Amino acid sequence: MSWTVMGSLGAVSARERAMRTLHDDQAGALYTYVLRLLNGDRHKAEDIVQEALLRCWRTQDLTGGQPLRPWLFRVARNLVIDEYRTRKTRPQEVNGNTWLEDLLTRPDDVDWLLSSILLKEAFKELSAHHREALYETYFSGRSMREAGEILGVPSGTVKSRVHHAVRALRLAMGVDGGAGDEAGRRVHHLTAV
Repeated sequence: MSWTVMGSLGAVSARERAMRTLHDDQAGALYTYVLRLLNGDRHKAEDIVQEALLRCWRTQDLTGGQPLRPWLFRVARNLVIDEYRTRKTRPQEVNGNTWLEDLLTRPDDVDWLLSSILLKEAFKELSAHHREALYETYFSGRSMREAGEILGVPSGTVKSRVHHAVRALRLAMGVDGGAGDEAGRRVHHLTAV
């Protein structure tokens, strides 16, 4: 962090010397305090500290000898609260380029339609045992135990078949299976419907 010295280097009046001393003594601690309140936003923290020191210079008796630290910290805290409230009442500011990125990355009905067609084709490639296991668990909403009773196999076998069937579907659709993967969510959504 780089602080610029307030006032001139040759501060001559007692008020100017007092402000320089106040800045030197309190600015670092005040900045650290405000930075914590703002969750690490350095630019806003610098603005808040500057505004608090400016208000101190305008309104307080700097040469009176009274401690100004509590007043400064309270003013900085109030400025942080005011900034937060102002931000919450205004509409969210948007970067000029984000709308295009959002538009291009947002899935639409065409994506869902293409995914469902791919899923249907991939579903046809599964073995009969895998299709039955998926049908009984995902589409019918049965537990592994219930599906096992209906299919006449142990629940562990149903679980294994479902696992391998979903893996085969992911491979057929070109999904790597990573968490947070949009295509993976589509496979899961489409198989869960």
